[in-house]
Amino acid sequence: MISHLALFFRSPSSTPHRFSRRIGQQLAALALVLTSSLPALAQVPAPLDKAYPGTLVLNVDATNLSQQIFQVRETIPVKPGKMTLLYPQWLPGNHAPSNPLVQLAGLMLSANGKRVDWVRDETDMFAFHITVPAGATTLEAQFQYLSPLEGDQGRTTMTNEIVGVQWNAMLLYPAGFAASRVTFQPNVTLPDGWQFGGALELDKRLGNVVRFKPVDLVNLIDSPLFAGRYFKRFDLDPGAKIAVHLNVVADNAESLAATPEQLAIHRALIQQAYKLYGSHHYDHYDFLLSLSDEFSGIGLEHHQSSENGVKPGYFTDWAKSTSQAGRDLLAHEYTHSWNGKFRRPAGQNVANFNQPLHNSLLWVYEGQTQYWGYVLAARSGLMSVAQVQEAIAATAARYDSVQGRSWRAMQDTTNDPIINRRKPLGWVNWQRAEDYYSEGQLIWLDTDTKIRELSGDKRSLNDFAHSFFAVHDGSHAPAHYSFEDVVQALNAVQPYDWASFLRSRLDGHGPGAPLDGLARAGWKLVYTEQMSDYLKGAEEHTKSHDFSYSLGLTLDKDAHIRNLIWDSPAFKAGLSAGPTVLAVNGKAYKPERLKAAITAAKNGAPIDLLIKKGETLRTVRIDYRGGLRYPRLERIAGTPDRLGAILQALN
Repeated sequence: MISHLALFFRSPSSTPHRFSRRIGQQLAALALVLTSSLPALAQVPAPLDKAYPGTLVLNVDATNLSQQIFQVRETIPVKPGKMTLLYPQWLPGNHAPSNPLVQLAGLMLSANGKRVDWVRDETDMFAFHITVPAGATTLEAQFQYLSPLEGDQGRTTMTNEIVGVQWNAMLLYPAGFAASRVTFQPNVTLPDGWQFGGALELDKRLGNVVRFKPVDLVNLIDSPLFAGRYFKRFDLDPGAKIAVHLNVVADNAESLAATPEQLAIHRALIQQAYKLYGSHHYDHYDFLLSLSDEFSGIGLEHHQSSENGVKPGYFTDWAKSTSQAGRDLLAHEYTHSWNGKFRRPAGQNVANFNQPLHNSLLWVYEGQTQYWGYVLAARSGLMSVAQVQEAIAATAARYDSVQGRSWRAMQDTTNDPIINRRKPLGWVNWQRAEDYYSEGQLIWLDTDTKIRELSGDKRSLNDFAHSFFAVHDGSHAPAHYSFEDVVQALNAVQPYDWASFLRSRLDGHGPGAPLDGLARAGWKLVYTEQMSDYLKGAEEHTKSHDFSYSLGLTLDKDAHIRNLIWDSPAFKAGLSAGPTVLAVNGKAYKPERLKAAITAAKNGAPIDLLIKKGETLRTVRIDYRGGLRYPRLERIAGTPDRLGAILQALN
């Protein structure tokens, strides 16, 4: 191209004006020639509210356990001509364009027994353009979904004992149609003798092949299944017209041994939720719970089910402190059937799974759910009141120490699922992450106690929940809401300037976390040298050692520095996340030795750490004299215990 342009510039011209005009004409002609020789870029059709003609048949073979490979075959009714197929991109529960496209492999298309080539869209990597040949009425698609083999590759969904089928990872669907107007008939082949749980309606089972009734794409993706070699199903609402079941898969049969007392607690969760929300929005509900060291842990909401993954000792080690961390998980995900799936932010009213979600109201979607998760855990007995109080203390301390608040408001963290895609951060205390979950929880505690204070304890956030979620009882149709709708619903419970109240907490920069609600509840955050039972259990569960509120760092089981607090004593000493602590004051590192050094430093003793970063060793002295500090809640004398009232079971 350069040589042709040079010839144009060497062309003779009698005047500069004529030369310029001629150059412009010749360049335009050249551009026309060049662009006419390029193929036109295919467009991804926008989704329209019209039914896709025919039913797509989806067959997933989940039997290759040793290699952890799902084989997928899909039959798509088609007409000759140009067509675009989409791999789902935006996943509502993940709040991000996070469907694992990299795990889709071996995509082969055919029609009339002949190969049909596909071309990936140049800008939308989740779109595949094809031309359906003349005479074709069906398109056959074959590919594999490669379950991650290691934790750093993503979520492990297949082991020798457990399989999780997330339909969003196992299908392609036609562009140009609303997802609710595309019908699938899904089937899955399971290993010999395996059982499964999920929200899809069963048509029939022939041996290892499970056939489900036709369902639209929205409900298909919203209805995963867990299957396992070791499986047990528990009825959590015996005799009820609307069934609720706990479907448990595990690494071994022993882990399935739930006691009658434990089942009674899980049944109490259902009843406490009904009393709080005053409605249901499902035909039946299925908790999917994996108890495994190999199958990835998970907490993911769906309208008629939820995916929950914890360690094997959930039932068998019930009384141990290590099993108490995360005991609010089922309550949290169950709440999402009302908050997030039935009531949804207006910005998430999208036509298909390849349109962006707007996350600005995640502090309601997730933050209020986080609040109710702990409240329902206490009301049902999943956690004791003392455990919930200690968990709230840990949350309050963590977010009160977030230094990134000075430059980044909590509201902006609702963008974090898109910005960061839940990857590890080097300076999370300064960068901030998805703080709308647990700082959102503190805001809703603030809101609850404010309603109670203003009303003389006659009304509470219970009344908001009942009015906000009880509408259209039994309906599955999403009811979307805006910020103004939330404010209006709060004003209907207790008149107040809720818009300013919420915005000041969402958009403010501190200092510190929004802890007014804690004080209004009759409690304050304090620090002691003794660790609470909840924190002990959390440390044992994660195999870590938390010195966040003394030195300003956490150490993992291998003594690597994690989660270093910005501007803390450790930060000022020049430390960062990543290096390994080899020694404390000249002796090999042990957690007990570091604790002793922190205590001795109160009387002037040094805290010298031998640090290894790569091949470099250096000794770092941390200037700190405050002793060990662990968060707890302490009652404020002479104030009503509103927190106790909040956590009390509803009659």
